[in-house]
Amino acid sequence: MNALKPDTLIHNPEGRRVIAAVEIPAAAMSVWGTVGNFAGFATFIPALSHTEMTGSGPGSVRKKFFKDGNVVIEQLNSRDDIRYCMTWNTIHTTLPVGNLWASMEVQELGADACRAVWTIIAEPVLANAQDMPGFEAFLQGFADHAMANVRNLFA
Repeated sequence: MNALKPDTLIHNPEGRRVIAAVEIPAAAMSVWGTVGNFAGFATFIPALSHTEMTGSGPGSVRKKFFKDGNVVIEQLNSRDDIRYCMTWNTIHTTLPVGNLWASMEVQELGADACRAVWTIIAEPVLANAQDMPGFEAFLQGFADHAMANVRNLFA
């Protein structure tokens, strides 16, 4: 009798949501073309050298290569090009990040105005309560910098 049961190392992380949001004077569809491009985050994250994709749509996997040698592998979980939103999770990373779930969405504010919102929930590899404020500050700074770059692309 086989004692093995289905298992996974991926679970929904617990913790505070880190939210980086910017208002952009551009049509939501144009901004979605940038932040909704799962393979194109190097456009607004200068620390990335390039991305390799396997597949397309939900279930596809991207491998992000950072200029400092770090690598992150993520799976696209959902994508809605009508509502301008998508979610993904980390499968593997060389960064000190354990499980990570993220979403990107663009909200229309008018014909030529929108808000782009990146939400991240993540756990550090070694989850100690005293490390959480620094870890969350790292995530917030990273996301805020990336989203400021998005705003600057459309300024």
